[in-house]
Amino acid sequence: MRKFIIDTDTASDDCAALMMACMTKNIEIMGVTVVAGNVSVEQAGRNAKMTLEVCGSDVPVFLGAKQPLMHSRKETISVHGVDGMGDKGLIHPQGGFAPGDAVDYILNTVAEYPDEIEIVVLGPVTNIALAILRDRETMSRVKRIWSMGTPGFGPGNATPVSEFNVFIDAEAYKIMLDSGIPVSIAGFDLCVGDIEIDLDELAEIAASSPQGAFLKDATAVLLDFNRKTRGQDMIDLPDAVAMACAIWPETVTGRMNVYCYTCIDNGPCYGQVIFYREGSTYESMPEIPGYPDEVITSMDAGGFTKRFIGMFKKQ
Repeated sequence: MRKFIIDTDTASDDCAALMMACMTKNIEIMGVTVVAGNVSVEQAGRNAKMTLEVCGSDVPVFLGAKQPLMHSRKETISVHGVDGMGDKGLIHPQGGFAPGDAVDYILNTVAEYPDEIEIVVLGPVTNIALAILRDRETMSRVKRIWSMGTPGFGPGNATPVSEFNVFIDAEAYKIMLDSGIPVSIAGFDLCVGDIEIDLDELAEIAASSPQGAFLKDATAVLLDFNRKTRGQDMIDLPDAVAMACAIWPETVTGRMNVYCYTCIDNGPCYGQVIFYREGSTYESMPEIPGYPDEVITSMDAGGFTKRFIGMFKKQ
């Protein structure tokens, strides 16, 4: 049984990823830690609790960082709605948050299960960076971090070169990537194109189970956003794609070992992550100390969609 901590700024695509983990038999979700990102940390916590309860899960939810390490929090409500979950009045969890701080929980759990804990990070990585800063030795015993972050090898969605989760707290992302913990990155480039969920697929999901109907409502603002900005009737679910990389390795068709450099200087390149590819360096470039991390470069879009829809039908 694999042991996961899921760190999330819960909006509608995080909701899909949480559901995937809840519905996967060989995954034990040890706890969910929450960070401010798409919405405030309190709202993200309520969204996580509601999603877990819809799935029949009583996994504890711990509140974490309320803002990035070195910047004030940016309001971002246009993509997922004011509540992050479609503004459909879905969020009324029955349970409360677990006592204690998310960062303490992460450190205590890793210390209890050294070299066993995998952390799936679906939002800004502020909680992870704070844990590293507080106790680097304990965090060195994390088995792997799975991160939805960076544009991959495509354009950014927050700026031309930066993806939202990194852009919100690039300093934290740099701390994570410089920590020596093995990191697998699912970039935004994986999450567009055939892997997006179209209207027919969304209707099929909604008709299959209460969880599917919940997800359809939670993604209502996301659907409208994509109609207005891209002229497409579909939802993109980056966090679900990142979760698939972690739990469905057979859907990953390409990986690349890299050294990552995170740009934290204020300016147009803030939040850009530069990938130095193994085998693609030469003498005029800076010396690369190694290639400790990996970027997922391609996915089986059809395989992902089939498994994703099928998961809801089994409920």
